Amino acid sequence: MKNENFDQLIDRKHNNSIKWDLYPEEVLPLWVADMDFAAPPPILEAMQKRIDHPVFGYEGPDAELLEAICNWVERRHHWKVSPDQVMLMTGVVSGMNWVANTFKEDGKDLLIQTPVYPPFFQVAKNTATGLIEAPLTQTDQGYQIDFDEFEKLASSGAGVFILCNPHNPVGRIYTRAELERLGEICLRYGITICADEIHCDLVYSGYQHISIASLSDELAANTITLMAASKTFNIPGLNFSFAIIPNEDNRNRMQKAAAGMTGHAEILANAAAKAAFTQCDDWLVDLLGYLEANRDYLMNFVLAEMPEIKIYQPQGTYLAWLDCRTLGLKPDPYQFFLSDAKVALNDGKTFGTPGEGFVRLNFGCPRATLQQALERMAAALH
Repeated sequence: MKNENFDQLIDRKHNNSIKWDLYPEEVLPLWVADMDFAAPPPILEAMQKRIDHPVFGYEGPDAELLEAICNWVERRHHWKVSPDQVMLMTGVVSGMNWVANTFKEDGKDLLIQTPVYPPFFQVAKNTATGLIEAPLTQTDQGYQIDFDEFEKLASSGAGVFILCNPHNPVGRIYTRAELERLGEICLRYGITICADEIHCDLVYSGYQHISIASLSDELAANTITLMAASKTFNIPGLNFSFAIIPNEDNRNRMQKAAAGMTGHAEILANAAAKAAFTQCDDWLVDLLGYLEANRDYLMNFVLAEMPEIKIYQPQGTYLAWLDCRTLGLKPDPYQFFLSDAKVALNDGKTFGTPGEGFVRLNFGCPRATLQQALERMAAALH
């Protein structure tokens, strides 16, 4: 596949797109985390083939799909799991709520690392659970974990820890040593780990995603890992994700907690996911090359044209976390760029502490769209 496939400008307006239809016509949206690229051809072909059969009755379990997921996880992430350990679900966000509701304990709180994806905060509200925020530390080398502070907070009454890796919004890929230390703390204090790894396939040169559950049998037994086809292959609207739960008791608890409240995975989503995990490796290689070039273009542009903005090079995801605090933009960077540049970003305040004075930018788009948005932002500043 050539880069011009990703350079194609696809009109998504007036298509009930959350990303493109929320703001007025003149606004360029670089906010919500879906990409402006067509889904891989094998996925479109698989969905069309299924649509060509005119009956959409109930489907039973798909053994081929479960095998495809296991093969993908082993091939891409060097973690061997079995089909019986995989549970299909409609989304990682709903999965986080499912896990938190299943494993919550009276008097125990939900532990998260901020700044972080806004729905993490909603999980605590949805499950009537207290919330403990362990802020990441901003250093010259990027965001780091303050392990002493993390352990102090973990020991204060955490029952479930939602780990975001790769991290949204700061783009960190945690190292083996970092994950081992996080895992050891959770094991010591009896904290169940819910690992949000939805961006695990979107990792750039020089980095390797490691699933925390793959590090030891003890961590596998203590972790529910959430993955999806949605971000990797740009099919979030199909609502397909899955959990890997090696611990049989934990699987039974999850199933019991959702009894009568979840149904079969959707027919077209299953067809798309099977094609994604068996026929789209080459497409993903091309996508990662394009996204990495977009990331580098973004970094160079900010350095040359908007040097007052501090930005760390994302190690994974297609999201960039821009520190605009030295600019003193009024009323805040999100509103400033929306009104003065006609560019819609995510408001950093919604990601918790420290988020005020930041915006999140989605560079999963054709280069021309990214260039136009950045030029508008720079012109607004100058």
